[in-house]
Amino acid sequence: MMLRSGLGDLRRRLLSSLHSRPASLGEPGPVVSFCFDDFPLTAYTGGGAILKRYGARGTYYVAMGLMNTSNHLGDHFRRQDLDSLLTDGHELACHTYSHISCRAVPFRVFEDDFNRGKDAIRKITGCEPANFSYPFGHVTLTAKKRVGAQVSSSRGIYAGVNAPMTDLNLLRANGLYGDVNRFAAMDALIVRNQKQRGWLIFYTHDVRPNPSEFGCTPELLEQVVSSVLARGCRINPVDQVVRRVRMSSTGPSNL
Repeated sequence: MMLRSGLGDLRRRLLSSLHSRPASLGEPGPVVSFCFDDFPLTAYTGGGAILKRYGARGTYYVAMGLMNTSNHLGDHFRRQDLDSLLTDGHELACHTYSHISCRAVPFRVFEDDFNRGKDAIRKITGCEPANFSYPFGHVTLTAKKRVGAQVSSSRGIYAGVNAPMTDLNLLRANGLYGDVNRFAAMDALIVRNQKQRGWLIFYTHDVRPNPSEFGCTPELLEQVVSSVLARGCRINPVDQVVRRVRMSSTGPSNL
């Protein structure tokens, strides 16, 4: 067990340090982004409704191959949900097409699926997905280098706050799972982000009263959203923050 943990820490350090695209956070913080992976329907009907009630919007990392399917996360999105989500002002981002791990297949296969996912979003909605997150949070050095060059940002699941510098090829993000008994841990992250004037990213999947182990209850999400705003943090989709980070790093004339 200790050996496995040590190897995991080594992999994390290597992936965090190599093929990076560092960017100064500048002055956008403290800001928080709420992300929903895979796109189970309750992420929109439950999670999106909560964000909208507070005047906020989120980022939905969609695996288009999951459309009209059901699994342990519940029913997934339908075609009409994509239009509704975009009309409401949320961001639609890429999560591959088939939700495959880049550690489980040759990179060529993964890259083809990544491109298929982007193409499907573009074909069905007409929007260009600028940002990406790795299914299962699995990252390889090859994927980080090659995929990172094709998108505005790539997000993993390594916990922490993006501050004062951020790696646009592997954004840090924190799982928002469970019920209100997890609120204290989430609130501690919000306080840390507030002090660092950083960028805090939360991610989850389904949002329902009895969530999967990868989802959260509406009560937990609402408490976290309320705390974020009460502590003076803005809530922005990932793409909006990335645009400000790039402007801070390169100047408005290069956008």
